[in-house]
Amino acid sequence: MRKAEKTLDLTEGSVWKRLLQYALPFVAISLMQSLYSMADLMISGHFIGARGISGINNSSLVMELLTKIIIGLSQGGNILIGQFFGAGEEEKRKETMNTLFYSFAVMSVVLVGVVSLSAGVILRALGAPAYQEALAYLRICSLGIFFIAGYNALVAAVRGVGDSKRPMKIILIATGANIILDLLFVGGIHMGTKGAALATVISQGISFGLLLAHVLRNPDIFGIRLSMPEFHAKRFCRIVALGIPCAVQMSLAAVSWLTVTKFVNGYGVTASAGAGVSAKIKDLCQLFISAVSSAASTMVAQTLGAGKLERAKEVLYTAMKLTCVAAFALILVVEAGAPAFAGFFTGDLEAVKVAALNLRIEIIGQIFYAVFMIYHGFAIGAGHTWFVLLSSFVNCILVRAVLVVILERILGLSGIFLACMVAPGASVPLGMVYVRSGVWKKELAYE
Repeated sequence: MRKAEKTLDLTEGSVWKRLLQYALPFVAISLMQSLYSMADLMISGHFIGARGISGINNSSLVMELLTKIIIGLSQGGNILIGQFFGAGEEEKRKETMNTLFYSFAVMSVVLVGVVSLSAGVILRALGAPAYQEALAYLRICSLGIFFIAGYNALVAAVRGVGDSKRPMKIILIATGANIILDLLFVGGIHMGTKGAALATVISQGISFGLLLAHVLRNPDIFGIRLSMPEFHAKRFCRIVALGIPCAVQMSLAAVSWLTVTKFVNGYGVTASAGAGVSAKIKDLCQLFISAVSSAASTMVAQTLGAGKLERAKEVLYTAMKLTCVAAFALILVVEAGAPAFAGFFTGDLEAVKVAALNLRIEIIGQIFYAVFMIYHGFAIGAGHTWFVLLSSFVNCILVRAVLVVILERILGLSGIFLACMVAPGASVPLGMVYVRSGVWKKELAYE
């Protein structure tokens, strides 16, 4: 790969072309990561049944919480790396990359021990209706935390210099491996949810190993050498200061979804399976919005690092136009085909019915996601992760969790889904106030 392909200066050129150039690999990555998790659910749904879907869904939400914490913390590194890249501070950028990588390695070892020991307690607290299946899946998947942490630390380094293509190629390989291993372990050897979990962990190891090899082959860009570990306290403190609000913000979202799951679990295995199916389809629907938000974040970080304030604002509104168009299209498609989409995952007609109901209600909320997630990406790029934390607390806790408790008593399952549809709308006006305040112009994260 030529050096020009390993880095990408997002501070020059047409905004929408640069945005799409950088975002489309994110879309591909997100699509493949969704297929990665969907393979477990779909194959288990057909070979194990509703209990397999329910078990994987409950355990996946726990793993998602941990992954969100890791990704949130890595955002601190991504912000610094992007801004140092835009400002031309090569030495500081490499110091940040090393510090991020080695601190995440230590953190992941601790998390593996904590999750494997507390898996049963967590699942009982969730009221997981398919407890044994969920426990088997979670205990094995906890071993993959090391790979998840390492991969996200390296991805922050790679994306910070504008390269979104390399992670895409690696995830493509890992996704293919996951699907093949799922078919072998679950469909061929009949290992149940243990097989699905094992396939996931092996695939995570592949993605981490391939990305690590790429980074180590390019020490001139990334500065990471396993023979010479580096840790810089100043960079670590800044990564943590920026990353903790992101991690808490993402944790709030994950915790609110765990709250939703606990209420849905109260309606039994079938309802739990139906909600699990719809969750995967909703994730798929949100791919483009999430990808554009992530791309906008890195683009804004580089642009602000170069002191181009008006270009940063142009990135915001261009990204929002793209996501809103995508959201309207998705709403129409899902409203028309919800039952058919759910039927790909399971032949259980009651589970399909629950999934279709969930999809048709919650998909309307995509228009809110299309707006507030771009505001979040803009604020993260500016280093104002505190704003993202505040916004998420409002929509995930003050609105979603509270409304679920209230509306479930009045409307049952439909009330739970309605609360989830309305909640993201609470963050839209907050984003408008943040941008109009101009606070994002005043200081950069690394100063």
